[in-house]
Amino acid sequence: MSKVIAVIGAGYGDEGKGLMTDYFASKHINSVVIRSNGGAQAGHTVTTPEGQRHVFSHFGSGTFAGADTFLSSFFVSNPFLFEKEHKAFVKEFGIKPKIYVDGESSVTIPYDMLVNQTMENLRGDAMHGSCGVGFGETLERDLMGYRLLVEDLKYFLQDEDIDEGLTLFLHEIRREYVPTRIGESAGGAEFNKILTSDKLLENFFVSCRYMLDNITITTPERFEMNTIIFEGAQGLLLDMDYGYFPHVTRSNCGMKNISKILEKIPGEHDVTAHYVTRAYTTRHGAGPLDGEVGKLPHDIVDETNITNEFQGSLRFAPLDTALYNSVTTKDFLNYAPRDAKTSTVITCLDQLGSSVTLMQDNRSEKFHTVNFIDSVKKTKNGFLSYGPTRDDVEKND
Repeated sequence: MSKVIAVIGAGYGDEGKGLMTDYFASKHINSVVIRSNGGAQAGHTVTTPEGQRHVFSHFGSGTFAGADTFLSSFFVSNPFLFEKEHKAFVKEFGIKPKIYVDGESSVTIPYDMLVNQTMENLRGDAMHGSCGVGFGETLERDLMGYRLLVEDLKYFLQDEDIDEGLTLFLHEIRREYVPTRIGESAGGAEFNKILTSDKLLENFFVSCRYMLDNITITTPERFEMNTIIFEGAQGLLLDMDYGYFPHVTRSNCGMKNISKILEKIPGEHDVTAHYVTRAYTTRHGAGPLDGEVGKLPHDIVDETNITNEFQGSLRFAPLDTALYNSVTTKDFLNYAPRDAKTSTVITCLDQLGSSVTLMQDNRSEKFHTVNFIDSVKKTKNGFLSYGPTRDDVEKND
């Protein structure tokens, strides 16, 4: 029976999934991290006990701990951003990640990013909260019949000197699909200049070849003998089935995708779903945030979620324990395999002062931090984290 560890965000993302993926990878040799949703818009920070730090987007957060990565069919690859992250990681750490990719996973093209950013800007005060890297637009284009898969890239670019098929396909998208998607005159002169740039496509081909040179295309069956760590992206409150539409991601962030992938991996599986939350709630991007406050009564340290054009600044609210229990229970009961187990993971406990504010019956209440932690420990179910590294994680048993 293979061990399966699912790391799932219970909020709006940024809960500590990278930290916990690194922790579990460090505890299990021969492990593989499977990215079960999302794409390059994910930013999972890992800091090692030795001080190495990286924000993982295109490969698993278990890489420092020696785990391989498998980008599943639910993951969306972005060749531009893959090349950028991969080169930077290899240069800084001298580690070449071992990355496997499902050939049926979708590929973001430059026009997806261009359309994504332009449409989000056009929404003005009605922004959806996009990261601007084309994830949702890739899936929208797929639905409209212009799908491009990783295995298609390999087919189109298998000959170093022949890329006519891919060129024709991309020209068709920019000629027929993009004007329909964004509106004939919505983009403006600068938009059209970028859209029709041949240099943009040349650079894209370079990135595609780089990505293909640094991945192995395979299927989930390959990992039958591994310890499997599923690394979810975003969080359940951004799930397209659970979240507040339209301020959601275009994917399922919990056990739904994970269970579908497990159906393709032979053998029996010992599955535990670890639902992760900070000791407070954050949201980076537009959309509802119940109990939102300008500042929490304790110091927040977050070097990853800096202010940006499309998401603005990181937003805060007290942890709503009832909402956490509701959304995680719903996800687990609806989609987890039979006999699966569940656990609670609370991170950033080191950032609390002497008191912690929680949402209780739609109003905020203060509790002594020691009492809060003691009450969590009594459940004897899950993990607590008191810092940014795997050495700061404590098993709650």
